[in-house]
Amino acid sequence: MPPTEEHPVRPAAPRNDTRTLATVAHTAFFLLLGASVARFLLRHPGEPRTPWVIALGVTLALLYVLGPALGAAPTRRRLLWLGLVVTTWVVLVVLAPSFAWCAVPLFVTALRTLPPRPAIVLVALLTAFVVTAQLQLSKSFDPNLLLAPPAVAALATAVFVHMERQARAQRALIDDLIRTRRELAATERREGTLAERQRLSMEIHDTLAQNLSSQQMLLQAADRTWDTDPATARAHVRTATDIAAHGLAEARRLVHDLAPSELADGAGLAQALRRLDAGPGIEVRFHLEGAPAPLPDRVQSALLRIAQGALANVREHSAARTAALTLSFLGDQVVLDVADDGHGFTQPRADADAADGRGHGLPAMRARVRQLGGTLTIESTPGEGTVLSAAIPLEPAP
Repeated sequence: MPPTEEHPVRPAAPRNDTRTLATVAHTAFFLLLGASVARFLLRHPGEPRTPWVIALGVTLALLYVLGPALGAAPTRRRLLWLGLVVTTWVVLVVLAPSFAWCAVPLFVTALRTLPPRPAIVLVALLTAFVVTAQLQLSKSFDPNLLLAPPAVAALATAVFVHMERQARAQRALIDDLIRTRRELAATERREGTLAERQRLSMEIHDTLAQNLSSQQMLLQAADRTWDTDPATARAHVRTATDIAAHGLAEARRLVHDLAPSELADGAGLAQALRRLDAGPGIEVRFHLEGAPAPLPDRVQSALLRIAQGALANVREHSAARTAALTLSFLGDQVVLDVADDGHGFTQPRADADAADGRGHGLPAMRARVRQLGGTLTIESTPGEGTVLSAAIPLEPAP
């Protein structure tokens, strides 16, 4: 299963280090225990305490084997087990001081089982007991026997505490990384949702909203001329019916997330632009400049939607009689120009349509062009019409 948010992959370094330390400690314990038994049997053959020493050695080995099955957490059973191991070892050292060096693996066991302060206290007590046992074995005072056990215990404790601190820091870092990854994933989901909502809003505005607006204008025109010019009124109704059928196709396309219906039948962008209209009373002309080149589906869809949105603005706001669509292939970019002979507007009004609640068109066009790395420019002067230009860069041909 690949790593996901629900199944995060945690680095195994801390766990592997802990297992390695436990394996080394277990191996050292059984080696020291075996060496101590062998030393006792070689130096004290046939003594009355020998059966007791062997029995306690076997008991200590069996108890130690049970330790991993109880886990490393300081539970009541684990603490009871540690107490039995230490007690058995103490009795064994009283009978045979040579077993004192088995305390070194017990240091690690205590540090892994108890909290830091109680573990350090237990290590200090075990160290004092080891020093006492070694001094009993010595026939004369030896400074090494007094200093070596505390040095070994201090070194083992310092190494273990340092490793535990590193492990805790690494676990905290891993938790932070996992939390950060989850937050990033949630942010990406939110951004994806917002981007999809923006895309759908632009699609709805450029298709369904424009179709409904055209139908409304045609039906209003039919209503005004129904009594005086029935033929023209019926023509308006038939045109509105055709637009409604087109809107239905667009609605189905939105549901299935397909390409624009004008491009769905394999028609190119130029042919789709040539079929566009701006409603009754407005003549739309199309011009193609340059050698047509294959365009990505995203670019074709975006330019088609921009042309539809621009013609909708011409119909609703410009009072124009003609509009010209020019598609230019310039090698490294494709440019769509939409020009009309309407009344135009002053440049500050380019975004004014967003304030009256009706104008989602220009922001949608800018968003489409920006997503494709292009630019959108608008030139307009009152009384001289408007020219909208969308330029989208193209990847060089191989």
